Amino acid sequence: MNKRFTLLLAALGLVSPTLVYAQNELGNFSATGRGGVINTFATDYQAVGVNPANLGRTGGSRVAFTIGEFGVGASSQSLTRDQLKNFLYHRDDRLSLADKQALARSFTSKNALNVNAGATAFGLSVKLPVIGGIAVSSRQRVVGHAALNRNAAELLFLGSDAPIYANYNPNSGQVPLISEVLDGSEVQASFLNEYNIAWGKQLISLPLFQLSAGVGYRYVQGYGVLDIRIKPGDLRAYSSLSPVFNIDYSSVIAGNPNFNAQVNGGLEKTGKGHGFDLGLAAEVGKMIRLGVSVTDIGHMTWEGNLITANDQKLKRLNSAGVGTYNFFKEASEIFASGTDSLFQYQASQSRQANLPTKLRLGAGLRISEFLETGLDVTLPLNQVAGNIISPYVGVGVDYKPVRWIRLSSGVSGGAGYKVGIPLGITFVSSVYEAGISTRDVPGLITSKNPYLSVAAGFLRFRFGKAD
Repeated sequence: MNKRFTLLLAALGLVSPTLVYAQNELGNFSATGRGGVINTFATDYQAVGVNPANLGRTGGSRVAFTIGEFGVGASSQSLTRDQLKNFLYHRDDRLSLADKQALARSFTSKNALNVNAGATAFGLSVKLPVIGGIAVSSRQRVVGHAALNRNAAELLFLGSDAPIYANYNPNSGQVPLISEVLDGSEVQASFLNEYNIAWGKQLISLPLFQLSAGVGYRYVQGYGVLDIRIKPGDLRAYSSLSPVFNIDYSSVIAGNPNFNAQVNGGLEKTGKGHGFDLGLAAEVGKMIRLGVSVTDIGHMTWEGNLITANDQKLKRLNSAGVGTYNFFKEASEIFASGTDSLFQYQASQSRQANLPTKLRLGAGLRISEFLETGLDVTLPLNQVAGNIISPYVGVGVDYKPVRWIRLSSGVSGGAGYKVGIPLGITFVSSVYEAGISTRDVPGLITSKNPYLSVAAGFLRFRFGKAD
């Protein structure tokens, strides 16, 4: 598991330290091809984390399992496509002053850089008479959010040469608070590994109406969280990052007896928690499907390498800001917890934080075995690291022009992303599926609002027909 998760974190390190909110369906290639629309489509292990009640619906496969489905995406509403590609392919290139100034302008945005990765390492579902449907899975999720105002972006890339320091005098008595300088900025990210079990059962079965209910539980291992939210007079910041991120903590923090240091290196968990999902699913007539669920009810307890910060006076940075396109560690020194941080962090023993709870609504129309459409609406119920920043709406369609090919597409928007046109292709047999998809076709080629994403799975199997 360590190797799998390290690869996910490395994928993010290729791009940026500032991660954004995203749907977690990138770890599901068929849902990605519909822009994340899944609430009424999923009937097997894919219902885990979405709507466990779907496990109790009639139809679908008696047994389904997968190994190694994955997806990675990088998006921006302010960077150009060339700038985004530099973060992917030119990590070691040094930034000139002109580069730094251009990036400072581009990062002044509520959605400067969106990066997320997800994987379903293993998923299995079984439908049994009387008992209903049961599913287990192991999933990895890496999601987050960044919103930087002008001062925050300039401090990130220009460091001690940022314009905010032009008239800076620490002894003047007029030094502003960080919450005033960085007003509206947010940097949030979470890195989770989870083990899931879910159950769904049909409660009502009438000729033209069926109703199912379901519940899911997950044990969550946390490998890192960074949560910085700033409003005037209100700065809330904490982080708990695994040694794999190689943060150079100051001697004051490292030597504090309240600092629960993780010093063995590598991928160590720094937190743990428990989560629950609740759902209902209905079928009306032969064609209409409805679903409602609340997911990620619960909390995490973070302990390893935990530090917190509150509002304070602006201090001068020592460094000249981020110097390369591979700037995860450098930016961590400025915004997270390093020796040259803007924030004066304090060592802490333990912190509890809610999981990213969401309300998920779905409506679908199954026209035939060859054509199915659906509408998903997802609403964030809190503002913690890892949740979406705004409602998500998507419309998706699956179409089989022939029995062995399924094409997926649709339109989606919200949750920090522009309107996207997804596309997916899945090769289907009676027992085997393999496919590849992207969340936004235009985003692959446009200069503005680029969105580079891919999801794939090559070992999905389904056996038997459930009653």
